[in-house]
Amino acid sequence: MRITNKMMTTNSLNDINKNKNLLNKLQQQYSTGKKISTPSEDPITAVRALKLRSNYVELNQYLEKNIPSAQSWLDQTEGSLTNMNTMLTTAYEQFTQGANDTLSVTDRDSILKTLQEISKQMYQEGNAEYAGRYVFTGYKTDTSLSFTEDTKHLSYAITETFSGKDISSITTVVNGYSAGAYDPATSTEAQFTNTPETVEAYRIRLSYGNLAYDEADLGGEIEYKVGDDTFKAKIVSSSDPDAYTVAEDGEAHFIPETGELIFSKKQYDAFSTAKDNDISITYEKDSFNQYDLRPEHYFNTTVTDTTKAAGEIGHTTTYTMSDQQIQYEINFGQKLTVNTQGKDCLTHTFAREVEELTAILNKMASLEADLADVKNKLAEDNLSTDQRAALTKLEEQLNTQYTLQTKIMSDKFSKGMTTTKELQTSMNSAVSDLGARYSRLELTENRLKDQQTELEDLISTNEDADLVETVIKYNSQQTIYNAALSVAAKAVKNTLLDYI
Repeated sequence: MRITNKMMTTNSLNDINKNKNLLNKLQQQYSTGKKISTPSEDPITAVRALKLRSNYVELNQYLEKNIPSAQSWLDQTEGSLTNMNTMLTTAYEQFTQGANDTLSVTDRDSILKTLQEISKQMYQEGNAEYAGRYVFTGYKTDTSLSFTEDTKHLSYAITETFSGKDISSITTVVNGYSAGAYDPATSTEAQFTNTPETVEAYRIRLSYGNLAYDEADLGGEIEYKVGDDTFKAKIVSSSDPDAYTVAEDGEAHFIPETGELIFSKKQYDAFSTAKDNDISITYEKDSFNQYDLRPEHYFNTTVTDTTKAAGEIGHTTTYTMSDQQIQYEINFGQKLTVNTQGKDCLTHTFAREVEELTAILNKMASLEADLADVKNKLAEDNLSTDQRAALTKLEEQLNTQYTLQTKIMSDKFSKGMTTTKELQTSMNSAVSDLGARYSRLELTENRLKDQQTELEDLISTNEDADLVETVIKYNSQQTIYNAALSVAAKAVKNTLLDYI
């Protein structure tokens, strides 16, 4: 085969160009620090790079956004629960102090004021927010847990459920008197012969008092259910002397002012074994005070906004109680519940205990005023024998009534201690559950950080050029390139003219 100068020149130029391309590739690797500049250089490396970087972006989303956000939500919740728990500890101390028999009504009134402030602050703490969202209200993150102001324009039909364990005993004073019962012109000693005494009844205390009933409703009926059976309760006023006295074969009493369903001993025996949610009653409430818990977060309820016309959007809204877990995705295919629902840690019981204690202390203050009034009348010199005898008997009965009421008051303080401890138990359980979720979040974060380091190594191994190796290859290729240039120069130096 004849080799011409042109063939040698062409081959030399092709070889030089190949060497130059290799030299250029090594130069690009050295200057960019990357193995490839375009996917066409190495499609396998390019595909692997896209997949690794996609995983890296997702992992950073979890580490830099989702997990910090979840941690902040849990931190806010834990802070609020801790604050409420601290308030309950203080409340327990106040209830303990109030149960002391040596305290005067004035002393206990001071304790009551402290408890009222604790109640307000605790239910206000339930409105804790994170990033503009309420943390204790499930999916309804735009609705506060408790009312932020007195509210009169919302009417709720609330369905509340109970078990037989929710029926408790209650002691009240009957045959009571007041200073106003004495009339100088007509009162006699015989008028005050009925001695005040205590009676025990059984009740279910609803979560709200001051319900939507007026005098026209008194004597009417309200239905409640026990299992599949429907019963009726007579609507009575708390001022009715027989409000807490139910005949053994009579219907239960429903007291709207105090939010109580009163049973006889016979009814209690029949209902006490009812299981969870077996007992239910639907009642209405259309007036709420600031710090009252909103019913839609705790019960099945239908609310009517009286500021909107019938048929208008928002006039009537129905809420069905359900478990509402807000979950954050914190890892590939892994979710974590970040919220704690108010119904699981903060109930109405504390506020209700403070309300009842307020009513009892008001009675005690009224009795003290009545006793002082009667004593002042007895100090008058112009009393007839019958008048003095009537006042003396009234004073005796008021003292008996005061003693009985003092015992009820002391027991109520003791009951407040029990209620506070039960609420703290629920709150501690919520804190414990939250702590477990926080630990799980931290473990996931640590694992993702390890994965992040591993992914960075894989990305670097897949994409980054070994600079030492690249320099060695570059110098070697440059030597080869220079040698090719030298050989080519010598190979094509001779021409036909050299042989003429």
